[in-house]
Amino acid sequence: MTNLAAILAFVDAILCCGLAIAVLRLRPLSWSQWSFIGGMLALGAESSLNALSVLATSAEDIARWQRLRLQVSAFLPGFWLIFSLCYSRGNYREFLHRWRATWVGAFVIPVSIALGFGDQAIASVIRSAAGSGWALIMGWPGKALSLSVLLGAVLILMNLERTFRASVGTMRWRIKYLMLGLAVLFGTKIYLTSQALLYSAIRFPLVTVSAASAFVACSLIAISLFRSRLSDVDIYPSHAVLRHSLTALLVGSYLLLVGILAKAVAVLGGNVSLPIEALLVMIGLVGTTMLVLSDRLRQKTRRFVSRHFRRPLYDYRKVWLTFTGRTTSLMDETDFCRAVAKLVAENFEVLSSTIWLVDQEKDKLAFAASTALSESSACNLANSLENIHGLIEAIRAHPHPVDIDLSHETWVETLKRCIPEYFHQGGGRVCVPLISGGEVIGLITLGDRISGASFSTEDMDLLRCIGDQVAASLRNIKLSQRLVQAKEMEAFQTMSAFFVHDLKNTASTLSLMLQNMSLHFKDPAFQEDAVRGLSKSVTHLNNLINELTVLRQGLEFKPLDADLNQVVAAALVGLDGTADLPLVKNLSPLPRIPLDPAQMQKVVTNLIINAKEAAASGGEIRVETLRRNGWVILSVADNGCGMSPEFIRRSLFRPFQSTKKKGLGIGMFHSKMIVDAHRGRIEVESEKGKGTTFRVWLPVPNLNA
Repeated sequence: MTNLAAILAFVDAILCCGLAIAVLRLRPLSWSQWSFIGGMLALGAESSLNALSVLATSAEDIARWQRLRLQVSAFLPGFWLIFSLCYSRGNYREFLHRWRATWVGAFVIPVSIALGFGDQAIASVIRSAAGSGWALIMGWPGKALSLSVLLGAVLILMNLERTFRASVGTMRWRIKYLMLGLAVLFGTKIYLTSQALLYSAIRFPLVTVSAASAFVACSLIAISLFRSRLSDVDIYPSHAVLRHSLTALLVGSYLLLVGILAKAVAVLGGNVSLPIEALLVMIGLVGTTMLVLSDRLRQKTRRFVSRHFRRPLYDYRKVWLTFTGRTTSLMDETDFCRAVAKLVAENFEVLSSTIWLVDQEKDKLAFAASTALSESSACNLANSLENIHGLIEAIRAHPHPVDIDLSHETWVETLKRCIPEYFHQGGGRVCVPLISGGEVIGLITLGDRISGASFSTEDMDLLRCIGDQVAASLRNIKLSQRLVQAKEMEAFQTMSAFFVHDLKNTASTLSLMLQNMSLHFKDPAFQEDAVRGLSKSVTHLNNLINELTVLRQGLEFKPLDADLNQVVAAALVGLDGTADLPLVKNLSPLPRIPLDPAQMQKVVTNLIINAKEAAASGGEIRVETLRRNGWVILSVADNGCGMSPEFIRRSLFRPFQSTKKKGLGIGMFHSKMIVDAHRGRIEVESEKGKGTTFRVWLPVPNLNA
């Protein structure tokens, strides 16, 4: 038995090194591949040290090799945690950034313990009381290293589970055996480390369990490498950490059961078979999980219920609720297509579900999302397709799902190249056109159905309904994007027109000044005039920037109990000397209300300046305040040029709309923002040639105040 364990451990070391070398030959190497190489080399070294421990004859040699093994195991959590964060994930950089403290700690903490206190990891070596081999009593560094491996294994399996859950179709088929191999490997790690922590010792007979599990894991990983080579798989899992984590549930259940089992053994007088019983508990949990995650089992159960209980194959209410629930809030085309590809693969139990969109400008198909193809391979496939125009016209003439393996049309040959076959018996390949408003938006291709089941009439009808819904949604997304772009361009053009106009006037003034500078530079009067001109230009540019900043920054509202009359008086003091028209004040006593004095002063100042600029020579400005029915009211009136009802209705409170030659049209837009923030309103009365009255209504919180 000892020789078998040693041979198996050496074979594991060779397999680990062979897998690392196989991946090392790939170019270029990514984060996941480098971490896989590091993790495999560490596992190989650990297996070699286990083998040397088994072959050792003295307690000192056994302790020495096991100390080295624990030190090597310190590198496992870091390498494999990085791998679990990167492998198959198209958005792995986000996970590396979010988990940077965790994976750095997974390296630094156990490695620091191993390098600093590795000699104390094994305190002593004794013969087992039951005569079942050696037992290595661990010191605190050994327990700390075992705990770090246990926690690391849980985090690694949680991340791998998240990736597996996010995968569907062929992508799941590619990565399944690697996930299963690592689940065996780190599930065994959880079992061995929990046993070591439970007994504060390493039981030597369990080395055989470790060697056997490593052999099975390496074999499964080799199959997965043959399928995918750790590349060309793009999965985009969510960032949820513990939500719905089956790993956390399984590990927690296992540790709880083992703890209860150990307590019962201690109460009942001991049981030497406890490690084997704990192993059986873990095997039972893992086996149950594998059955639950089996696509074939779910399919057979569903068809059994449909056949024997005479219910439709699909629960259409559930299908549409799921579809709308997952896609309604998605306004990004890429996210929407990924969700649809996954939903189609899940509902129709296919491994290959791909969405292609028609690029009308380039007359080609553009890759959108897939459960089988990576983005790079799909783009290469799309670039190799020819006669796309003929394909699009043929799809427009056939607005229903087509089984392309049964069709003999010439245009179907192009479609067949869009769906590479991974299995010889996959139930046929189907194309679902996406047509909305007579426009071919794209197409969905399906293939590699689980168990090779063919597509029924019921399947085709549901696919057509889904295709129509997806096409309409994609069309709405495109129209919404175009509308947003049009509005952004309109706002940019309007803003830039005003901005360029003002800059042009300022530049003309400065240019004229520079032209005269060579002739009149020594003239004191010219110098004084030039300084005034420069100061005026700088002030104008600063005012322009401040007004434009209003549109970019959010409004900061800091309410205080204040008197509106005091705000009006402060604004009038600030305008003292700038208004060359008669100004009549009539400020009635008002209650104090919550308002932002600085912001409200801007409103008063803007209204008075507008009144001054609108009033003709000899005009008059009236500023009044009063209280009415739970409101305080500020009124600013002039007898100037007035505004048309059309301008008030459509343009007055919109940015960049102004009747003034030098106005940007931002003042009233900003004023309305401030009044709205105070839960008030602005009313306007105006008549062309007679004048304008603005009334600002602000609520009084307590009518009895």
